[in-house]
Amino acid sequence: MKRTGVAKLPLHYGRAPHWLVSRMVKLAGHIVTVIVDEYGHEEFLQKISDPFWFQALGCVLGYDWHSSGVTTVLTGVLKRAIKTEEYELAVCGGKGKASRQTPQEISQAGESFGFSIEDINRLKYASRMSAKVDNTAIQAGYSLYHHAFFMTKNGKWAVIQQGMDERDRTARRYHWLSDNVENFVVVPHDAVVGDVKREVALDMTAKESMECQKTSTDIAKEKPKKVVRMLQSIRPTSQKSLQEWMPTIKKKGYVIDVLSLPRRLNWKAMKRTYDFQPKNYEQLLGIRGIGPSTVRGLALISELIYGDPPSWKDPVRYSFAYGGKDGVPYPVNREAMDKSIQILKNAIENAKIGNKDKLKSLVRLKQFAQLQPQKPKFR
Repeated sequence: MKRTGVAKLPLHYGRAPHWLVSRMVKLAGHIVTVIVDEYGHEEFLQKISDPFWFQALGCVLGYDWHSSGVTTVLTGVLKRAIKTEEYELAVCGGKGKASRQTPQEISQAGESFGFSIEDINRLKYASRMSAKVDNTAIQAGYSLYHHAFFMTKNGKWAVIQQGMDERDRTARRYHWLSDNVENFVVVPHDAVVGDVKREVALDMTAKESMECQKTSTDIAKEKPKKVVRMLQSIRPTSQKSLQEWMPTIKKKGYVIDVLSLPRRLNWKAMKRTYDFQPKNYEQLLGIRGIGPSTVRGLALISELIYGDPPSWKDPVRYSFAYGGKDGVPYPVNREAMDKSIQILKNAIENAKIGNKDKLKSLVRLKQFAQLQPQKPKFR
């Protein structure tokens, strides 16, 4: 995590009108052309991995600047605007059913770039693991429903995906950039953007969770019968409760899943794990069937029996609305935002679009800039 802030991404319903989307696609195509020509493919990936830049681009194209819909609409627009053969850049996946087409689309784009089967499989793995991490290793109540995978002719990639919590109707967005991913399960994100910062959330990707990762992996390599006994030994009985060991929090209208011991683990997956004997936590997480309940159960056994706790701190970091105005809980990096806005301004001014569209886009960009914090406080 290089920059931090607070987030407001209210869920907005309905569809973007066709007249707006068609213009967004046209404008997005011109802007991407200028950015790729001027700065290169890798710089474009770096920019969309920057949540400030991504949000500003959505604003420039005419969408609600603070809405969770920016994620799905903007990535959808970029997918339509970016032609693989023309830009040597591809956008795969999308919202709902489209996200399940990501592996096939990565293969198609990889073949058009002349990638080897090994390179294509490496990109598929990055797509699958980034989704598995945000849906399983981080548990704050958000289930992924959108996954967009960006890839270049040089094999670089970026992921922008979003989850939703059905209980309080809030959204959370995750940004990944291949250049900054040294380990898929240790602080892999460029940004985590959300409307709500949970008082308690299970984050197995935090550095504080590394010992818990090792212990969880060791536990999972034991015979399933032994894991069953461990699970039974920590199951609350009579007056005892997991809350004795877990942080005290205020429940705000929804069940705190991270405080609950799973009723059962996926024992078929545990048998596969025992047979496979994973070398590390990344391999464990990649096993089919290892889902949120199993990850949480192993983490609780690790903490309560072996004394190796995971991180219970919510990893959400960013905001685009009101939270960062006074530097609470984190200041916004104004220098990074100013640079992003300047790049967008240059791109619009140089893009091959009509003066009227340029003027409207620059006005929207100015409005977005004026909404940002003016005097951030640094710690």
